[in-house]
Amino acid sequence: MSKFLADRFNTLDPYIPGEQPLDMEYIKLNTNESPYPPPKAVIEAITEKELEKLNLYPDPEGFRLINKIAEKYNVKSGNVIIGNGSDELLAFTFLAFFTRKGVIFPDITYGFYPIYANLYDVKYKQIALDDDLNININDYINTGKDIIIANPNAPTGIYLDLTQVEKLCSNNPENLIVIDEAYIDYGGETAIPLIEKYDNLLVIHTYSKGRSMAGARLAYAIAQEPIINDLKIMKNSFNPYNVNRLTLLMGEIALNEEKYYKEKHQEIIETREYATKRLKEIGFELTDSKANFVFAKHPKIKGYELYLALKEKGVLVRNWSTPRISDYIRISIGTKPQMEKLIDVIRNLK
Repeated sequence: MSKFLADRFNTLDPYIPGEQPLDMEYIKLNTNESPYPPPKAVIEAITEKELEKLNLYPDPEGFRLINKIAEKYNVKSGNVIIGNGSDELLAFTFLAFFTRKGVIFPDITYGFYPIYANLYDVKYKQIALDDDLNININDYINTGKDIIIANPNAPTGIYLDLTQVEKLCSNNPENLIVIDEAYIDYGGETAIPLIEKYDNLLVIHTYSKGRSMAGARLAYAIAQEPIINDLKIMKNSFNPYNVNRLTLLMGEIALNEEKYYKEKHQEIIETREYATKRLKEIGFELTDSKANFVFAKHPKIKGYELYLALKEKGVLVRNWSTPRISDYIRISIGTKPQMEKLIDVIRNLK
C-alpha cells in the first residue's frame, strides 16, 4: 500500500474474482458464466456503422433498453435502472440505503456483500445458515435492519420461493429488502411482480449468467419509483454514462431472443441434473441447487485438494477457505461434454 491510501482502507480485503489463468487451455467451470455464446442477432448488432459511433457518448439514461425491460416485466420505465453489471447496482444500493440502519445478510453468500459494507462503512450482521446451508427466513423478521439476499443463494444454489420472499417484505415494512436474482433463470421464479405490492422491495438482475453476456457488463434493477430515483442519484453522482453504447444495443437486442435463451436455460438445467446424478454416483454430497452451478463435497477428499487436483488436469472449479464450506467445491455448469470430462477426471484422480 502507498503512503497516500486513506487509513480507513488499510484493512479492506477486496473481492477476488474467479481465476483466469493463461498458462494452458482449461475447461472453465469456476466463474458461473454461460457455456453458450449470445444469440447470433446480439453478435450481429455490432456493425461497422455502430462502431463508428464510438466517438459519441451513450444515452446516459438508456431509455430504449429501459423501456424494453419495462415492457418485458409489465412495469413502468420509472421502475427500472440499468447498471454496469449487477456489482455496480449493488454498490449503489449499499451506498444509498444501507448506511442508514445497517444491513443483514447470510454468513455464506455472495462475497461482495461484506466487502461493500466495509468499503462504505456500513454496519452489517451476518446470520448463519442452518446445518443444511439453508436460509431460515424467521431469522430475518423484525430485525430493524435492511436485508439483502441472493436468491438462489451463492455459492450454495439454494432457492427461496416467493412465499418466503413475500414474508420478508410483509414483516419488515420499514426496511429495504433486496433480492439479488443473478441465477433466477435456472429453476426459480422472479420476485419482480411483488414490487407492485411492496414499496420496500428491490430486485436485481444481470445479463452475465442467463443472457450469456458476462463480458458486456450489463444489469438492471426493478423497484417502485422512489427507490429507483434514489439509485439514479447515486449513478449520476458517480458515472452518468455507466453503460457503453454497444452494450446498450446488445442488451436491447437480447430481449428479442427469449426463445434462444429459454432453450439454453433448459439445456443448462438438464446438464445440471445430469452432473448432479453422476457426482452422487461417485460419492459426492450436493446442495439442492437451482442455479447454473452445483455445490459439492466428497467425504474422502478435502475441497482445496480436489480443486488443485482438477486444476492440474485442466479443469477449473472454485473453492473457499471459509471453515463451514471449505470442503465444498462450486462447479459451474458447462456443456454436457465438459461435465462428462469433469466426471472422468474426478474418477481417475489418484
